[in-house]
Order: sequence, then C-alpha cells, then structure tokens
Amino acid sequence: MTPARASAEWPRRLESVLADPSRLRLLFQPIVDLQRGVVAGYETLARFSEPDGRPSRVSPDRWFAAAGVQGVGARLEGMVVRRCLDLLPTVPPNCFLTVNVSPHLLTEPELADALLAVPDLAPLVIELTEHQDVTHLDPLIELRERLRSRGALLAVDDAGSGYSGLQQIAAIKPQLVKLDRAIVAGVDGDEVKLALTELLGEFAGRIDAWLLAEGIEAWGEVEALLRLGVPLGQGWLFGRPGPAWPRLDPGVAAPLRFRSARAHMVEHVASLVEQVPVEGGPSGGAVPGGEPGLRVDTLGRPLALLLPHRRGDDGPGHRIAPVSLRVPALAGVREVARRAAARPEHSRFDPIVCVDDVGVAIGVVRMERLLLRLAADD
Repeated sequence: MTPARASAEWPRRLESVLADPSRLRLLFQPIVDLQRGVVAGYETLARFSEPDGRPSRVSPDRWFAAAGVQGVGARLEGMVVRRCLDLLPTVPPNCFLTVNVSPHLLTEPELADALLAVPDLAPLVIELTEHQDVTHLDPLIELRERLRSRGALLAVDDAGSGYSGLQQIAAIKPQLVKLDRAIVAGVDGDEVKLALTELLGEFAGRIDAWLLAEGIEAWGEVEALLRLGVPLGQGWLFGRPGPAWPRLDPGVAAPLRFRSARAHMVEHVASLVEQVPVEGGPSGGAVPGGEPGLRVDTLGRPLALLLPHRRGDDGPGHRIAPVSLRVPALAGVREVARRAAARPEHSRFDPIVCVDDVGVAIGVVRMERLLLRLAADD
C-alpha cells in the first residue's frame, strides 16, 4: 500500500475502531518498586486489531498520531480512558494504574467529562505524554486540581526529552516523573546519563514527585539507578506487557531485592565492618599478637580496643585503648567520618567499633577503609 493510499484509509479505519470498542485491547506492564522488589503499579498500553481479529501491524503510536491528524484524537484516547476507569476496582491493592493522555487533549470534553464523572479516581495516574507542546497551561492546571480532588495523580512522560522541559514540569507539578528510556539505556556506563538522572531525581524531589525510570533492560542499569536512589522502574527486565495483572517473576524479584539490599548497605557503615578477634564475652578467647582485637564484657558489649603496639613500643601483646567511638551498623558513612574526625588527636585514627541495636559488638571499621569509601564516592 502506498503512503498516499494508507493516509486516505485512516478516516475509515479510525471510525471503524471507534464504532467497535472490541478492536481495542489493553495490556499492562508492571512498574516496580526498586527498593522493595515488588510491583507498585501498571502502565496501560493500547493495542489495536483488524476487523478480522488479527493484531494490527501498525504501531499504536501511529494510530494515535493519525487520530490527531484526523481530528478524533480525543475520541480515541477517551475510549482508552473509559476502559481504564472500568478496571479501577480490579487493580491489585497498593498498586496504581497509569494511562497515557495527550496534555493538549486532556481538557477536551471526551476526556475531561469521562474523568470528572467518577467520584473516586484512585488509584489512577494520568500520564501526560510529551509528544505535543502545551502553550496554554492554565486550563490544564485548573483541571488538575479537580482531578486531584477526586484522588487522581498526574505523571509526566519522557522527562529529559521532548517539548516539556523542566519549566513545564514545574508548572504542572506531577506526582510522578518518568525518566526517558534514552537516558536509562546504558546509564551504568555513561557519566553524562548518570548526572542527568541525578539532576532529574533531585528536581523531582524538590517538587514532591517520584522518579520512574522506564526502559530498563539490564541489571547494570538497575544497580546504577539504585545507587542514585531512583525509587521506581519499568522495562522488559521486569516484565513485558500482558493481560491484567502481571506479577513480578520470582526469578527477577529475588535478585532485585538482593541488589537493593546491597546498594542500601553501601550507604551504611556496616558495609565497611571487619570482624576481629575478641577477648572475653561468651565465646571469646585470646587475641593473637600483632592483630587488632576487641575486649568485650560477658554480653559481648565492647570494653576496649586491643591494638598492636606502635613502632618503637616495647613488650609483647597489645596496647589497650578506650573505645573512642561506637556506632550502630546503619549509621551513614559520611556521618561516621564526621564524628571520627572530631575525636581527640591521639585517638582520631583508632578503629571505630560497630555495634548492633542492643550494643553487642559486630566488628570494627578502620579509618583507612572509611577514607577510601569517601574518596570513591566523591
């Protein structure tokens, strides 16, 4: 079919779909809480079929673009939105459902009236796509408040690309900002993409929004996003679009939780702890000469550091030093470094004792490791 003929066919094809809603099929792709390794929501994706029931070979983007050209964009998007509204009561607990809407069409009656007719729109998230510039934001902002009063949230799609820019995002004040997949792809090996992700994450935080990275396909990308504190992710790594409501494969959930725990731990001093010989306590014995160790009480709580003699000191065994700093395992690395540097000069570089939540010694953190971690982070 020539391009001219294909263009001429669009009015008939669109009217046929608008007259027969069964030719619209909805699929749902999971959105994952990267920190907890669970599904947090779903994105609605529209698929179209031919009159004989075969899936359309034309991409959904082309269907919606053609609808815009033919002046029926609001009708076609409205059909998708109404189907989503019917599904809201079936969305799994503690999950949200996003649906794509062109921002310049949201205030059209076909969309606005359908949304405002529902008293409780939770857990719907209206995802404003960035494929069209919005020159007049006032009507959109006014409608935004009415939608929020009914429990709906707003998201902005493809942040970092398209027309919107940070200024438009700031004006709309969405609760969810989706990071463009062009930035996410290979983010773990690209300093510029890492910087952009960090920038958009900080910006999202300042407007009280969550950042969602879309298009995740590799574990390296996940690890980079976890290190940057990105809370939500979406992509083929976590699941392809499917019928309502796809779950997260256990073979994906387990390694995600492991990576999340590891990334979270790196921020804490527990990631730097070394176990050392213990003198005293329920299972302690003697500390070998030349090695650092701990003297503990009968409950395992630290009493003193046992440190190798300094150069020039006489005698075997250890020198006994008071515990100048003890910290909980979940203390932040930077905070511990600040406290360690504030110690008196004679004990400033002594090992730091790490304890659990009841004060039992876990091990020690050497200042050398603490400084190397700070240097690596910077």
